[in-house]
Amino acid sequence: MLSSYNNNKVIYSGTGRRKTSIARVKLIPGSGKLIINGLPGESYLQFSPNYLRISCAPLNILGLHKEYDIYVKTQGGGLTGQADAIRLGLAKALCSVNPENRITLKSEGLLRRDARIKERKKYGLRKARKAPQYSKR
Repeated sequence: MLSSYNNNKVIYSGTGRRKTSIARVKLIPGSGKLIINGLPGESYLQFSPNYLRISCAPLNILGLHKEYDIYVKTQGGGLTGQADAIRLGLAKALCSVNPENRITLKSEGLLRRDARIKERKKYGLRKARKAPQYSKR
């Protein structure tokens, strides 16, 4: 979604969700830096190459990793859910940059929302499905 103009720069935005994490991604033409909640992306994601690879996957697939600055506000969940939410929000923002990007991102499965969330605990059970130990006598 085309959000607004900021000092003659176009800002593209997208929202991603995963488990209980929500990421609001803003894409601004720039040099390729990643800022998450006001911190550099590497330090926020604890210098994990896996989380960085997941978060920036849409840019790497399209070959645009040095074209845009990414500003993210994320909340809820843990780092895995947040990294996946950032990936989805980034993919949606890239679709608003150029509608032709949608074909590539969709074929890679990056526009699919992963709807798996934690199952609620049921009464009479210890967890969602774990039952108390059965004793015959």
